[in-house]
Amino acid sequence: MNFSARDLQRRSGEIQDAALREPITITRNGRARLVMLSVEEYERLKRRDRRVFLAEELSEEEIAAIASAEPSPEAERHNHELEENP
Repeated sequence: MNFSARDLQRRSGEIQDAALREPITITRNGRARLVMLSVEEYERLKRRDRRVFLAEELSEEEIAAIASAEPSPEAERHNHELEENP
């Protein structure tokens, strides 16, 4: 969901409630500027364990799993992030 900075000033409580359900983008002059999200989501993102390794280190099973992976239906709401900014 997207809201303008002006919306945030006028509808702060409503927007904060929405951010508890999903990340909210705050725009200024039509451009994304901030993201508001729940503390739980923020903590989850901070805890994410990331491993860095070379592609050559992947097993055949891992390569097959990556090749057959499909995004969840919920991921579709993020497709706009792949579009180039004008």
